[in-house]
Amino acid sequence: MQAQDLLRQLRMPEISDVRQYVRALPTNTLMGMGALAAVTTYWYATRPKALKPPCDLTMQSTEMPGNEFIRGSVLLEEGQDLMTHFYDDAQTLYEVFTRGVRVSNNGPCLGSRKPNLPYEWMSYKEVQAMAENIGSALLQRGHSQSGDKFIGIFAQNRPEWTISELACYTYSLVAVPLYDTLGTEAIDYIIEKASIGTIICDVPNKAQLILECVSNRQHTIRTIVLMEAFDSDLVAQAQTCGIEVISLKDLVEQGKANHKEPLPPKPQDLAIICFTSGTTGNPKGAMLTHRNVVSNTAAFIRVTQGILKPSCQDVLISFLPLAHMFERVVEGVVLIHGARIGYFQGDIRLLMDDLKTLQPTVFPVVPRLLNRMFDKIFGQANTPLKRWLLDFASRRKEAEMKSGVVRKDSMWDKLIFSKVQASLGGRVRLMITGAAPVSPTVLTFLRAALGCQFYEGYGQTECTAGCSMSLPGDWTAGHVGAPLPCNNIKLVDVADMNYLAANGEGEVCVKGPNVFQGYLKDPEKTAEAIDKDGWLHTGDIGKWLPNGTLKIIDRKKHIFKLAQGEYIAPEKIENIYTRSDPVAQIFVHGDSLQACLVGIIVPDPDFLPGWAKKRGIDGSYMELCKNKDLKNAILEDIIRLGREGGLKSFEQVRDITLHPQMFSVQNGLLTPTLKAKRTELKNHFREQIDQLYARIKM
Repeated sequence: MQAQDLLRQLRMPEISDVRQYVRALPTNTLMGMGALAAVTTYWYATRPKALKPPCDLTMQSTEMPGNEFIRGSVLLEEGQDLMTHFYDDAQTLYEVFTRGVRVSNNGPCLGSRKPNLPYEWMSYKEVQAMAENIGSALLQRGHSQSGDKFIGIFAQNRPEWTISELACYTYSLVAVPLYDTLGTEAIDYIIEKASIGTIICDVPNKAQLILECVSNRQHTIRTIVLMEAFDSDLVAQAQTCGIEVISLKDLVEQGKANHKEPLPPKPQDLAIICFTSGTTGNPKGAMLTHRNVVSNTAAFIRVTQGILKPSCQDVLISFLPLAHMFERVVEGVVLIHGARIGYFQGDIRLLMDDLKTLQPTVFPVVPRLLNRMFDKIFGQANTPLKRWLLDFASRRKEAEMKSGVVRKDSMWDKLIFSKVQASLGGRVRLMITGAAPVSPTVLTFLRAALGCQFYEGYGQTECTAGCSMSLPGDWTAGHVGAPLPCNNIKLVDVADMNYLAANGEGEVCVKGPNVFQGYLKDPEKTAEAIDKDGWLHTGDIGKWLPNGTLKIIDRKKHIFKLAQGEYIAPEKIENIYTRSDPVAQIFVHGDSLQACLVGIIVPDPDFLPGWAKKRGIDGSYMELCKNKDLKNAILEDIIRLGREGGLKSFEQVRDITLHPQMFSVQNGLLTPTLKAKRTELKNHFREQIDQLYARIKM
């Protein structure tokens, strides 16, 4: 009997018992349980399958035999050559486009819009015909592959830019992009260096700038072609310089009347001379062949093969400067698959309206834009509850990403992130960032919030655009991915900075079909960039992480000695200090005549007032920048971050000054790719720097 009683006590509850227990629960508890059950059911029912990574993400690169510490892509089979192309029928940029014509079935190609109107599209064959007409006219006017082959393009992103470039490729000519942030001296230098005979411009102001550049010297320019209307005064002024000004429309008509069969280039032929602005001295003209650009395009396609699956249904928003290679490579990926490109209106303030109208699926970005998006999202979360919800939702999405699930239809998307996604048009499925480092916090949050495949790449013009890129499925931040299948990467010793390749650290060097041919008419600078074995030396310091990805940790070129002989890499220090909440920008300075460092800090105008108020300091932004107590508080904060970041005592700034105006391309303190122009910064802040050192010595 005792045994039966025990079994009776241990028996599973019957259904009637459960019903009775549930009925006894409070109503709000029942509602909560029901909601939780509904959410859990919905989550499991709608959760898509995880993306299958292209390789084992714990080892994303492979070390080559030998003792040079060379690493390559695991996506290449053993013994397979580095990629030069992806499709056999697209080995030049001309063939990239002709393949697009075929696979698109003459679908929409290039689109533009006017304010408050929808996009208007040119078909692939319309673009092809216009390119042939422009190219035919250029040949008629004396240009040729074997002679006068450099064609300048000086315009904002628009269909005519891409068509003019295609005209060059159709007849084996070479495009030379110009951009106004270079400044008149640099543009003048480029025109002379490349002996440019024809420049295609968008607006009369740019033609005017060119005339100002060449008005007082011998020059090679014979023709300026204008996309938009111009007046007779400009024509007369150009005539005094021996230059003819004609409209693009008239050039097209001339080509139509004198049509010539295409003269397609070979993969090894020059495609473009891309002048890099540089932080010091004159710009350098990187010579890039068709193989250089196509290999970089092919590598991106290979990395995302089977996961991204680009098609003629894809749409790219084009707003990053076409004068830089990052945008050009992305456009190559789009055109090779017969997809379409929609150009922004030319005003970055209208970009969000363009995104909503175009509804792109491909959206290349730069960290500056990502930072603005991040700040705007959190700026709108103006209560502790809203901030907590944002953080909680992003962590839930991040957990999904770590398991390989990328989507924009989860409960958190519907409740929290749908407005953010809709602001980009609602259809973005691929984003890629490059050109500069991006904060891991910003990248991780936006990956979660936007719910699309979001890659980070690293490279420079001299390796066409990219040499490494994050792989599908690895949505961690803080690294720049693995070597692309078109190049190998090795790290070489930088003994002065104590970076040794044997320890997995050193200067990043790149070799492969995407590495440029050298700088135009500058063998000395070419020899500095490419060594005798063909390795491009980037000047960046990298570190291999245990999973085979590359992390950029420092910069080699901007090192200097302090008076006591200690080497300083200011960009490393600046990267640590910019983690301080009130700091928007910083310039760290020192030289061999001084024993310590000083800094110029531009506070974040949106964040500074609230940060100051918490410390009992009030005032306008300008008043806060002059407040000594606030300056000392910021100095204390960056010194703390420096200690946490492992800076040695001599690497910490001794004093700072607050400056209210941002460093920018417009005021000459940043390059067009938003890198600090250190010489200009030093000269611009010479007085403040001298005052800081004088104060330290008192």
